[in-house]
Amino acid sequence: MRRALWMILSLTLLSSRSECHEAVLHVTDSGLQREYCIVYNASWSNISSSLGDAEQYRLVNLTRTTLCNASGVSPESVKGAAVCVMRGDCSFSQKAQVAQQLGAAALLIASTKPMGTPVANDSDSKVTIPLALMRYHDFLDMQKVFSEPMEVQLYAPPTPDFDPSILIMLAIAVFTVAMGGFWSGAAEKAKQSVTVLSAGEEKSDSGDLTLYSPWKVVLFVVLMCVMLVLMYLYFKYLVYVIIVIFCFASATGLYSCLEALLNAVGCSKLSVSCLEKSISVRNMLLAAVCITLSVVWGVYRNEDRWIWILQDVLGIAFCLNFMKTITLSNYKICVILLSLLLVYDVFFVFITPFFTANGESIMVQVALGPDAGGEKGGGGVFIPADPTPTNEKLPVVMRIPRFAAWAENLCEMQFSILGYGDIIIPGLLVAYCHRFDVWIGSSNRIYYVSCAVAYTLGLVLTFVVMLLSKMGQPALLYLVPFTLITSGVLAWRRSEFRQFWAGTTYQMETLNIPAE
Repeated sequence: MRRALWMILSLTLLSSRSECHEAVLHVTDSGLQREYCIVYNASWSNISSSLGDAEQYRLVNLTRTTLCNASGVSPESVKGAAVCVMRGDCSFSQKAQVAQQLGAAALLIASTKPMGTPVANDSDSKVTIPLALMRYHDFLDMQKVFSEPMEVQLYAPPTPDFDPSILIMLAIAVFTVAMGGFWSGAAEKAKQSVTVLSAGEEKSDSGDLTLYSPWKVVLFVVLMCVMLVLMYLYFKYLVYVIIVIFCFASATGLYSCLEALLNAVGCSKLSVSCLEKSISVRNMLLAAVCITLSVVWGVYRNEDRWIWILQDVLGIAFCLNFMKTITLSNYKICVILLSLLLVYDVFFVFITPFFTANGESIMVQVALGPDAGGEKGGGGVFIPADPTPTNEKLPVVMRIPRFAAWAENLCEMQFSILGYGDIIIPGLLVAYCHRFDVWIGSSNRIYYVSCAVAYTLGLVLTFVVMLLSKMGQPALLYLVPFTLITSGVLAWRRSEFRQFWAGTTYQMETLNIPAE
């Protein structure tokens, strides 16, 4: 179970958001209207930013041809209209120049393949009419829904850089870190007995694991690097292994969280006897609910419109249980682990694009899936030709829909995301700070509160830099310095740095108990 938790952790360090040139095709006939996704190149095609300002065109169906030449097309039939042709056989610019020669006012290219932002180059300066790609699936739907003649308008509503989903993501992350740290400290306070193992691990009756050895931390990070590279190379096979592990780990985490909550409110277990054994009805029902929710997520994991809610709930439970199960013994271990993972995060986000074939980072492609990561053609990502795609993604991020991205969500649900690792890794330090408060008898939980506030400020800075740079950020680049420096300086100012650095090892030395 612990190996599975660390396997998932190796894939969870990401904070990112995708950009593409999505726009809206507004279709009307007598009294009926509907909108569809189109993809265009903003540097190539001039499309209005609002529906009110968008020019209205008569739509002409030329999907019987790819329009690589003007043969068989009457100029009178397309003059001043938006024509829809099939993709293929020649370049986009060649189709557009033929459409211009025929007198068309706009060109729609129906695609049965994933749609990338059309590439523009110097030779395409002859194209003066708006050009956009649309799903052939959507064109067939238009023919079923609307009667002839159809009128269309093309517009690209501006997407604000700031989206309210970021505030919700901030609240989820801070809540999870604060609650995980609080739970770890409360468990430490309630702990009655500890068994010291000669292998260098401290294990309590609850099955929690405390890391003492720096070499084990280094080994964990090395294994995380290997796992990430393997996922990059063999994603389509290993993704299902991670999905199964997540279903099991999240169900276990949700059970642990709900059981602790029910115990805290004093809910009876309603035990019954069977074959001289006592069985808790409450726990059986709780297990059934957790397993059911996990299975529901596994079955409907690609239903982006609503499954993100369940994934976030399971993700919060997974993170809380991880912070409760895996504990760091002292500040030295915290410094080693967080520093190594900071290097890991920065390397796989910023450095690996120089080594990959498409110039995309390994971290982004693994976390979002190779199909979602996009290819660097025209500066945008690819929109699936099927409006209900089933591209597998790793369940390693919190996901909140970007509410303001209307055109983008019309093409494919766009999310603000934060990797579980950006919650768990600093959360382990917050949890250690709370346990240290328990060890020194701090009634105001000064270390816990200070580290939680530092995490909040670090995450705010992460989002600010992301908005200003308009690109995803390795969140640990900001979270690790904020939390480590804050907790370390606090211990130094309170003249408790020696105890804070040594942690439980210091306690054992003062009690003349061997640490290993």
